[in-house]
Amino acid sequence: GISVSGGTVTIGAMTTHAVVANSADVQKAIPALAHLAGHIGDAQVRNRGTIGGSIANNDPTACYPSACLALGATIKTDSREIPAEEFFDGMFSTALEEGEMVVAVSFPIPEKAAYIKFPNPASRYALVGVFAAKTADGARVAVTGAGEGGVYRATELEGPLSSNFSADAIKDVKLSADGLNRISTPLRPTGRIWLASWPAARSKPPTLDPPLGVTNCTQDRAGRQIGPFPFP
Repeated sequence: GISVSGGTVTIGAMTTHAVVANSADVQKAIPALAHLAGHIGDAQVRNRGTIGGSIANNDPTACYPSACLALGATIKTDSREIPAEEFFDGMFSTALEEGEMVVAVSFPIPEKAAYIKFPNPASRYALVGVFAAKTADGARVAVTGAGEGGVYRATELEGPLSSNFSADAIKDVKLSADGLNRISTPLRPTGRIWLASWPAARSKPPTLDPPLGVTNCTQDRAGRQIGPFPFP
């Protein structure tokens, strides 16, 4: 479940992404966290995947780890409490001991926060995602998807944003490429993407909302095409 108390949002480990996204409490307290949860995968993933499973797996392209780091979350297990700074320990690795289970995650409520990602067009994982938060102790910025070692803090951005929490504060900041993933194939800067299997008889691709989308075709056991279906 989800509770809000004393400036903290606490979410149980078995809470699904869809529940977080649609929670009025989360939407009011940390809208960026609700937004993040609402853009994980597709509807099937959001209704089955959980916050506890996401952070325990620590996939380097997962969205939640960036929220945990940027918001200064505390991961509660069946035996202790672990600050997010100490929890994530490289790709698919965490501070969890064998047999230890995540039971909840507590997020301090920031003054402001935002999350945006460049999603893989098919499965919506973050090719790169950035969570920025303005807290009483200054700005915190965490990046997922781009680092060779998984989620990390972009400390070079935090100083300027602590003084002025706006895009103008970091427009001239140059970040080193050291430790970042290398993209082996170019990304097409297009507002609409579709698969080559879209039937040739159709004169134009499907209309999708939001504009960035992809159509998915599959086959049944007889080899007949099923679809295309627009991803949510």
